[in-house]
Amino acid sequence: MALDFDAFRLAAATAMLDEEPAARGIADCLEFRMDLAAEPTAALAAYGGELPLLVTNRAEWEGGEAGNDGRIETLERAIEHDAVEAVDIELAALEGERGHGETARALADRAREAGVAVVVSTHDFERTPPKPELKQRLRRANEYGDVGKIAVTAADRDDALSVLSVTHELTADGLSVATMAMGEAGSHTRAVAPVYGSKIGYAPVDPDRATAPGQYDLETLRGLVDELLTSR
Repeated sequence: MALDFDAFRLAAATAMLDEEPAARGIADCLEFRMDLAAEPTAALAAYGGELPLLVTNRAEWEGGEAGNDGRIETLERAIEHDAVEAVDIELAALEGERGHGETARALADRAREAGVAVVVSTHDFERTPPKPELKQRLRRANEYGDVGKIAVTAADRDDALSVLSVTHELTADGLSVATMAMGEAGSHTRAVAPVYGSKIGYAPVDPDRATAPGQYDLETLRGLVDELLTSR
């Protein structure tokens, strides 16, 4: 059964599945960072937690620690586990920019056949692209997956506003997007973007092991988002 992204979902990010009990009652799912885990395949096989899993095996060229060799194949095996209800695949991989385009697209097809949702992600650790580029990348991501995710780096409030504006506009157009601006200038977008339609938020189970700049801790983000969404 695929994760339902019709409404906002909070993903507790971790490389250690035994942290799952700490996320129960707060998060809607765990983002399992396979690229950061010591023995990811064994951890998946042993997982008996209550929260469904969104599996990510982030490539080195997209800010993670996984090499290209065997990376997609690891995700192919991961989606066979009953607890895995969503998989993250990089837009650049799906479009063949880093090789393995055919393999990545086959993974997306196989995931959908298995009832696993596909989150197609793209990141920019240097800047916030202009709004037309943000829209274009998210539209392309939506062509391949159930949710298009973009994380960019904000230098100022104008950058953060661009992310929120694009989120609102594409949501109004009927697209499912997950958006956030990294860094101090954009950290508030993690709490505010869901008000404008962003479908996924990410926060570490352990604040000392944040997986991206500007992340709130799990309880704080849950509280902020819930308060903002209920006060609309």
